[in-house]
Amino acid sequence: MTDPILIVGAGQAGIKAAETLRLKGHDGDIILFGDEAFLPYQRPPLSKAYLKGEMDEERLFLRPQAYFETASVELRAKTSVTSIDPAARHITLSNGTRLPYSSLLLATGTRARQIPLEGATLDGVFSLRTMADVAAIRETLSKAENVVILGGGYIGMEFAAVAAGLGKTVTVIEACRRVMERSVAPEISTYFQSLHRAHGVTLRLEQKVERLTGETTVTGVALGDGTQVPADLVLLAVGAVPVTRLAESAGLALGNGITVDAYARTSVPDIYAAGDCTEFPSRRYGRSIRLESVQNAIDQAKIAAGSMLGETTVYDPVPWFWSDQYDTKLQIAGLSSGYDRTELEGAYDEGRFALKYFLGDRLLAVDTVNAPRDHMMARKALAQTEPVGTREAAA
Repeated sequence: MTDPILIVGAGQAGIKAAETLRLKGHDGDIILFGDEAFLPYQRPPLSKAYLKGEMDEERLFLRPQAYFETASVELRAKTSVTSIDPAARHITLSNGTRLPYSSLLLATGTRARQIPLEGATLDGVFSLRTMADVAAIRETLSKAENVVILGGGYIGMEFAAVAAGLGKTVTVIEACRRVMERSVAPEISTYFQSLHRAHGVTLRLEQKVERLTGETTVTGVALGDGTQVPADLVLLAVGAVPVTRLAESAGLALGNGITVDAYARTSVPDIYAAGDCTEFPSRRYGRSIRLESVQNAIDQAKIAAGSMLGETTVYDPVPWFWSDQYDTKLQIAGLSSGYDRTELEGAYDEGRFALKYFLGDRLLAVDTVNAPRDHMMARKALAQTEPVGTREAAA
């Protein structure tokens, strides 16, 4: 009897891989491991609709319980994998059980980045990555008056919009010169800064946090300029890091995540990886990249499932992302890193526009605000753009 396919990580990538294996006709055993108590669920709504109470748990779940029975996929929730033995081709669970595998997929995702900050363990200080995090945050948020967010990236700004909508006094503290600086151009940052300020959010830019204050519960945030911002709730929104502990201990190659090739194969035979935890070669952009997005989790998981079954389909996507803040939707197609100019199209002052990023005459990416049709057109245009690798090969 063939050993089962094991999937470690019951998020978007893990469930999509299991689903794809069945759709492609695999009839062997599939076991999906998740360390949370819930069915596999979407993470993007956690900082948006789910946090606001506009989405219940059932809508958050990617598949109902009945799916796993119908598809004959064994879901082991609340189960941690502690090690992988590639030579013996088995994994070990936290209870000491060993399980063999024919193929193994690591879909371990990311965890919230932790920072060495005095006071970070006080009550009232949170990260936002899981359903359990949201449950804890909701309880404190309902009673809080002053909300402080450390980090002006997507999660931080989405949380700011929710808290401001609840009538809280909201302050965002960001070390960079502008919000979302690492991922968007100044035009986009400026637009969203104005949007948040119009909703009463205070932005403290280019600020260093010295410590969080309070005895057992957080009461404030001490800044490098000597000021202190009162706080009943502090959200640490300083990014995420790939979960690579299992891969590292098993001797898999690592970069900015688990290193895989264009077929989602790791450096060790019969071990694959997909989703936020991976770094993969992009011929389209001429470098290795790691993506934190639903698009990547789904599409790379499909490639990984095919590879397990002997297919050789290259993964080289046009990445896309989105962020909902108030009634404004930012959609991003492509990667803008390395751009040397931008072009603005549409009604910027009316909040309906597109910003195109170029390197010379090459279109790299397009950000759209409240312009879904332009976003879809951008994805099609980028898909037709000649990959960087093609030009290098012809040179």
